[in-house]
Amino acid sequence: MTPAWRLIVDGPVAGAENMARDRAVQLAVEAGETPPTLRLYRWARPTVTLGRFQPIEGVDLEAARALGIDVVRRFTGGRGVLHDDELTYAVVARTGDGVPRGVAASYGHLCEPLAEAYRLMGVPAEVTRRDRHASSSSACYLSTTRADLSLGALKLSGSAQVWHGATVLQHGSFTVTRDVEREAAVFRLTADDAALLASTAATIFSATGTAPEPSSLVPAVVQAFQTSLGVTLEPGEMTARELERAADLHAEVSVSVIGQQADV
Repeated sequence: MTPAWRLIVDGPVAGAENMARDRAVQLAVEAGETPPTLRLYRWARPTVTLGRFQPIEGVDLEAARALGIDVVRRFTGGRGVLHDDELTYAVVARTGDGVPRGVAASYGHLCEPLAEAYRLMGVPAEVTRRDRHASSSSACYLSTTRADLSLGALKLSGSAQVWHGATVLQHGSFTVTRDVEREAAVFRLTADDAALLASTAATIFSATGTAPEPSSLVPAVVQAFQTSLGVTLEPGEMTARELERAADLHAEVSVSVIGQQADV
């Protein structure tokens, strides 16, 4: 029998709520309260997510506020990402659901459906096999890891993980278009780094010449996860308990939210 996973498709949600919901789902799956889950979502307004242990100094909070960009902190690691014109995914599953233990193995397992989703969108993506390259910048897209998806030598997207017991949360983005000027301003990029970002980070638009509505990408992502992981995704919603947990987690993720300030 094909394993049944839950599919949650959210519309635009505030950044702090998105990060809190991802973590709440992970806690519920680890507790055995809910099945493994693929959550696909949007952002109510442009939002920077910082890695769990990333210094806040890497982001220009004044520039973010002036540009109408929220800043929140993820429960996962890695560097800062500016989310806007994209479809974001979060997959939560246990080792008992077929996810191998260990960072490298689990990334390899969960990134294959992401590459397949891109291919269904007309983008010949591959899971990055090249060695890690670390930039001094706080921006994720100026560094490469083995968890990235690439289009030739160009970086399409990165993923970030956190484990809780035997359950992994991995999330990342299918980016349609990118505003390099805004990204440069919020991450304090030098002119050279901004030029490097523009020339080495790919998007769906740069790869295909079209800019689809992010919500239209959902079928390709769902098909890719079902085919690659051999599961059935059944539409569902977050439980009342998960939403309660998410509300309790807001204080842990809010950094600089429009109309609200928090020091994290």
